[in-house]
Amino acid sequence: MANQDFEETRATARLPNLDIEIVHRRAADGSAEQLTLSLRALPSFAAFAQQAEAGNPLLLWAKMMELVWQPWLKAFAPPLARPRRDG
Repeated sequence: MANQDFEETRATARLPNLDIEIVHRRAADGSAEQLTLSLRALPSFAAFAQQAEAGNPLLLWAKMMELVWQPWLKAFAPPLARPRRDG
């Protein structure tokens, strides 16, 4: 099947040290679908593995999750309480 016979939808996200791309393709006649998920780590997954071998893998995992969730945690954090100014 030629590539133009597919309808394609792409979603991309860039997180600290991680790029994510999701591609959904559907055949124009509705006979097939394809979903592709791509992850690209910066530095590479091999560099993460070397760090895990050298140190504490649980600590490495915790740091990676902190980096991944940091934008979301900042987005949903309650605003800091501001002192009221009367006058």
